[in-house]
Amino acid sequence: MPSKLTTHILDTAHGCPAAGVMIELWSVNLETNQKSLVKTVTTNADGRTDEPLLANGELKAGVYGLVFMVGDYFKKTNAKLPEPLFLDRIPLQFGVADPNAHYHVPLLVSPWSYSTYRGS
Repeated sequence: MPSKLTTHILDTAHGCPAAGVMIELWSVNLETNQKSLVKTVTTNADGRTDEPLLANGELKAGVYGLVFMVGDYFKKTNAKLPEPLFLDRIPLQFGVADPNAHYHVPLLVSPWSYSTYRGS
C-alpha cells in the first residue's frame, strides 16, 4: 500500500459525516517550535477530503498538526449553541514514524467533545 495521510470527520451529535469543514495541515519542527502550513482543504459530503492530505512520497517521518475548524460547521447545523462555542478549532498534533505506512487520522466530534485515533 502506498504511503499516505488521510482524515475524515464524523459528527457524533447528528450521526452523519461532517461536510464542509475546513482543515489545515501543518508540518511541525519540534527543535525550533516552528510550524509551516502545508495545505488547507475542506471535507466533502462524506466528511472526507477529495484527495489524501499527503501521498506519492510527500509523507515524511516527523510531526504534523491538523486543525479542524468545526465551529462554523456546528453553527450551521445547530443554531442554539451558546457563544462563544465550547469547541471551535480543534488542533491535533501527531507523529509519523514510518513514512511508508498509511496514516489515517479521523475525528469524531460533537459541539461538546471529540476523540481521535490512528485508523486504517
